[in-house]
Amino acid sequence: MISFGSDNHAGAHPDVMAAINAANVGHAPAYGADDWTQRAVDLLRRDLGDQVQAFLSFNGTGANVMGLQSLLRPWEHIICTSTSHINVDETGAPERMLGSKLFDLATPDGKLTPAIAEAGRFGEHEVHHTQAKVVLISQSTELGTIYTPEEVRALADWAHERNLYLYMDGARIANAAAALGTSLRAITTDVGVDVLSFGGTKNGAISAEAVCILNPALAQQAADLPFIRKSMTQLMSKMRFSSAQLVALLEDGLWQRNAEHANAMARRLEAAVADIPGVNITQRVQANGVFAQIPVAALEPLADRWHFYTWDATRNEVRWMCAWNTVPEDVDAFAADIRATVTPLAGT
Repeated sequence: MISFGSDNHAGAHPDVMAAINAANVGHAPAYGADDWTQRAVDLLRRDLGDQVQAFLSFNGTGANVMGLQSLLRPWEHIICTSTSHINVDETGAPERMLGSKLFDLATPDGKLTPAIAEAGRFGEHEVHHTQAKVVLISQSTELGTIYTPEEVRALADWAHERNLYLYMDGARIANAAAALGTSLRAITTDVGVDVLSFGGTKNGAISAEAVCILNPALAQQAADLPFIRKSMTQLMSKMRFSSAQLVALLEDGLWQRNAEHANAMARRLEAAVADIPGVNITQRVQANGVFAQIPVAALEPLADRWHFYTWDATRNEVRWMCAWNTVPEDVDAFAADIRATVTPLAGT
């Protein structure tokens, strides 16, 4: 079955597999004291800034918990969107493991603005309420939308003026940078992001994530993270195999090529279905996801032939995701099946 369910459903890129195999030679020091990990950190510094402190982790949830732990005390809370990954898709891990509250806010497009985030400062200086400390944004968002550099800078300035940190969940940072035509640094370090969880898994890796301290003023947080990582069970013993994946993605721009392709396949799918009666594209297609409403009667027959997720059953809204290895022929066949299935149902 061809999957448009998630970019996590894609296999690893051949260059990533080759890098893992190349690292599988002889003995190497454990827990990150190996040449591959040093190279991965050097490449993250090259692309994000010389001052960056980077700490690899197993997965995105682990990276988020690690990074947030370095910034929070138990009575402080995280301002995020109601659709954010930490709020919806991490089984309560941040709240359970950190003991910190998520203050989630509804947004029309998965993006926070200073005006929306202001509501998250509820109860400031009041001992009976948790206190805001971190503003978390996802890039790209869970609705496939993207923050421009100017939008990130506005949130960073707003947060810093209020003694808050700006944290970016970068599970799909590659897709955002590719869509904007910018460097990784231009939408993170240069616009005031304090901490970034850098995601490689959705971009052609198997397990390659990292917490990156971008703000050099957070020296204590960087010093704490090795201990946080170990206590949060995210310290890999044979780290060279995860590091080799990041090296493969970063060294010669594979991350960008993979993301550009996934984004292009999403735009191709949007163009192919946008004029179908009964299909309503619900979000701007900016990264590698297409969100659409289709007749409820079309859901089951399409799901019998293709894999995708129903995003919001109350609205008959689905999510179609493209990946680095999505091919045009599959996009075209999927779009043709959507047209053949939905068109007779339009208006019913």
